[in-house]
Amino acid sequence: MVKLVAMFTRPDDTEAFDRAYFDEHLPLNAKTPGLRRTEVTRVTGAPRGESPWYLVTEMYYDDQAAMRAAFASPEAAEAGRQLMSFAKGLVTMYTAEVVDDRGRPA
Repeated sequence: MVKLVAMFTRPDDTEAFDRAYFDEHLPLNAKTPGLRRTEVTRVTGAPRGESPWYLVTEMYYDDQAAMRAAFASPEAAEAGRQLMSFAKGLVTMYTAEVVDDRGRPA
């Protein structure tokens, strides 16, 4: 299993951000082909100091091929355009392979 991780810094207006993200973006993104599961985490702190992150979202796909196909879809393109309409400059993304406690693909 692989995932796309999106990490968001704190927006100036968290209420407006949350409306755009939860009410508009996530339902739109859910239409992306091959997307198995989405998990959103609201960051509440850090072991030391403040966390730079406001939200972290993990989007899971079966494998790299499924994730690449999803990224190439019109649904993902539309979700990406909508995301940039309110989160440009707030989001950092990376892709990752999910592994077990021995470092093997999960």
